[in-house]
Amino acid sequence: MKRQRIRVGFTLVELLVVIAIIGILVGLLLPAVQAAREAARRMRCSNNAKQMALALHTYESAYQAFPSRKYGTTGTSGTAITANTGNIIHNSGRIAGFIALLPYLEQSAMFNNIQSGDPAAGIAPGGPRGDAGWAPWNTVPPSYRCPSDLGVNLGGKNISYAMCVGDQVTGINDGTVRGLFGRFRWRKIAEIIDGTSNTVGMSEMQNNSITGNGGQFGFTAVARTVPFTMGYANNITGLAASPILCRGVVDGSFFRAGTIVFGRRGINWTDGPAAYCAFNTVLPPNSPACAEAGQWGDQANMVLPASSYHTGGVNASMCDGSVKFVSNSIDTGNLALAQPAGGPSVYGVWGALGSIGGTDISVVPD
Repeated sequence: MKRQRIRVGFTLVELLVVIAIIGILVGLLLPAVQAAREAARRMRCSNNAKQMALALHTYESAYQAFPSRKYGTTGTSGTAITANTGNIIHNSGRIAGFIALLPYLEQSAMFNNIQSGDPAAGIAPGGPRGDAGWAPWNTVPPSYRCPSDLGVNLGGKNISYAMCVGDQVTGINDGTVRGLFGRFRWRKIAEIIDGTSNTVGMSEMQNNSITGNGGQFGFTAVARTVPFTMGYANNITGLAASPILCRGVVDGSFFRAGTIVFGRRGINWTDGPAAYCAFNTVLPPNSPACAEAGQWGDQANMVLPASSYHTGGVNASMCDGSVKFVSNSIDTGNLALAQPAGGPSVYGVWGALGSIGGTDISVVPD
């Protein structure tokens, strides 16, 4: 009698069922893994924000004032490292405040190198213009880069954080601002009338190097190709009087076709113009950014929201050294109004957090 050989294995139906189950499990687990990774990146970003908050206070303890956002030596116009002897001894007064914080972020060697200049190359102590080509400008301290920021991962001089200029739209590049960080202005802690725990010092800024900077006149956006967090729209007439106009330049998550866009946010950590390294507390976090008029990155009237790759909001360094997570849905008051030079903020809780002297105390919940 012959023995019947029994074959052990999967039928086609069983194999398909197993593959389907594995696919479902991967589909369920992958978002959880991605969420866990983003949670870890957000925590590292929060740690960066904490380091900068503490660096601000250590600087203030040493100099009895907070650093200026934009400072340096001044002289004739032009690039600092040229044969023109009127230029080689100054940096156009546009060095970013991030340089001043270096010694308090364990970067004393880098700071000392910058302060030494390079006499052989005609570069005075403190360095050339922040946008000039100089070797010390090419290394960005790790604390200035958020691990979630896609733009900074491209390398270069990119940065993920910005300094608060307050709750105004007008004159934020070189004028007097209602926030902590202005041009050639070293604020004393006594000037923060609202209280250090109720005032934002620094926050996040999505790096815009993905788009290119737009040169002198910007570039024209093609329909649904440039995410509105990847630049700022220019030539928005009436922006200072009604910041809500900035919301009209977008089509979903993108700039509208035909919008003139600059991509200068965070592209150069050493350069001090507001477009490069500042934000204001007008539109809520992760809103579109706009400028009323101007060329290069020197626009004066701007709406520059804080922005990040984190879901739902941004990390913010408070002036008391703490770090808060600010929601995209934070109250912004009446965005159809212009902010007066004095008095409380018209832009709700978010505006109040950006001003230092409006006696408009607001608290971000823990």
